[in-house]
Amino acid sequence: MSAAMVHVVGAGLAGLSAAVSLAGRGMAVTLWEAAPQAGGRCRSYHDPQLGMVIDNGNHLVLSGNQAVARYLSAIGAEERLEGPDEAAFPFLDLRDGTRWVLRPNNGRLPWWVLQSGRRVPGTRPQDYLALARLLRRQPGRRIDALLPCRGALWERLLRPVLLSALNTAPEEGAADLAGAVLRESLGRGGRAAWPRIASPTLAAAFVDPAIAFLSRRGAAIRFGQRLRGLSLEDGRVSGLAFGGPMVTLGPRDRVVLAVPPWTAAELLPGLSVPEDFRPILNAHFRATPPPGAPALAGLVGGLVDWVFAFPDRLSVTISDARHLMEEPSDALAARLWAEVARLHGLSAEAPQNGIPPWRIVKERRATFAATPEQEARRPSPRTGWTNLVLAGDWVRTGLPATIEGALRSGEAAAALSLSPSEAKSEMVAP
Repeated sequence: MSAAMVHVVGAGLAGLSAAVSLAGRGMAVTLWEAAPQAGGRCRSYHDPQLGMVIDNGNHLVLSGNQAVARYLSAIGAEERLEGPDEAAFPFLDLRDGTRWVLRPNNGRLPWWVLQSGRRVPGTRPQDYLALARLLRRQPGRRIDALLPCRGALWERLLRPVLLSALNTAPEEGAADLAGAVLRESLGRGGRAAWPRIASPTLAAAFVDPAIAFLSRRGAAIRFGQRLRGLSLEDGRVSGLAFGGPMVTLGPRDRVVLAVPPWTAAELLPGLSVPEDFRPILNAHFRATPPPGAPALAGLVGGLVDWVFAFPDRLSVTISDARHLMEEPSDALAARLWAEVARLHGLSAEAPQNGIPPWRIVKERRATFAATPEQEARRPSPRTGWTNLVLAGDWVRTGLPATIEGALRSGEAAAALSLSPSEAKSEMVAP
């Protein structure tokens, strides 16, 4: 009898996570990807306009992201994340020029809220009691049903942090998803909230080492192969159609479907998936950061949410950027550079049209909208077909659409693709 094969369809982070987990357990794996490269929305490429390799977007992970740690350890890329050995988040309020550094202490007991130099300016220790409401499970409720969504703590901390975590206006965001992020970061103490950024690129940290790992383990990797249909018979998948001859599955073969939700819905009619999505806008400027520039800084009161400082560029991220998708890129780049320049004390004047060389990247369907309505549409990784499971940050993980959620979903899909006894012990709890 031939060995069982697991076909992982989709080489984004969820698919890579599933493939790495399965190959690490000795399973035969074939990884299929429609694009000419792996990574999905977590990719890097050489930009001719800037003359350098950039990431399509800026992705921050935290030291407490356990699936990230397991994945990077498995592929031998633990050293590809950089950041301070403390939870330190510099901020600038563009409205009045106030600067501060949020510094939660490492332990679980949050004594940092008692020290004015560690907390948000204009807040009192008792203001932080509002976080306790989010730390409790709140299924089906919006954040604005629990919090007043106003005041210094909201405007200078909760709103920017939750906006970036949910990629959804936090007032309408799902309280349960927001609470999950807080429980796994600040809720476990500042040691779980140290910021970590991929170095030198996303691909170097999360993608290239995974492909190398899979190649060493004998996995077959097929790029440029778009799944066009599934043959479904007798409660299972019997074949995969990629445009050429049908790939016939043996009786013990399995499939991990790690494609975007709209693709999964086309392949599996009747599948409930999120149907409302939010964009992310990133801008990259070819400019050397000034000495001592923090790797990450938050802006309040302007367009930019976060500014990332890399050795050869300054990059910005704007979450839920629906209001900017149709704005002309030239005008938008000038507005964004003015905010970056103010943060870092740089001149907003020439060299080129007032700003350095730039590239704006608009990811129009970056994540599902993290509202209670869309959360309810997220499917279980299990399906009605015995040898088919789902993976993706849009699958029910208990987290919003994040790198941690994508990797966790891949682990869960891999566990479900093993024998029932193995799946029971290996399943990752959301």
